[in-house]
Amino acid sequence: MSEWKVICRVDDIPVLGARRVSRAAGVDVALFRNAENHVFALLDRCPHKGGPLSQGIVFGTSVACPLHNWAIGLDDGCAKSPDEGCTPRFAVKVADGVVHLDADELASHATDLERPIAGPRRAIEA
Repeated sequence: MSEWKVICRVDDIPVLGARRVSRAAGVDVALFRNAENHVFALLDRCPHKGGPLSQGIVFGTSVACPLHNWAIGLDDGCAKSPDEGCTPRFAVKVADGVVHLDADELASHATDLERPIAGPRRAIEA
């Protein structure tokens, strides 16, 4: 049986917006709230170029990546055709207006993926 971790209240997530959840390892998790007050959780990383999905625009059950406008499904984490690729999704439970994430998933799911680094890369001299 899953252990659920309290994250926030549904009202703490903007309608048609997102809120980031920090993790000890790996990329942050993004919580999204659509116009119907449904809450979704995805890794805060677009499968295309690693853009921060939490900064995208939510529409219906999708979010538009802020970098290249890829539409990512909030229910499955997959890019809409013709684009391809998926970002990991996380189990969400909402009870009495409170958002919970699966504690095991939060601690272990997709923790091997690197956080995106902003700005140009510089060569490291040996």
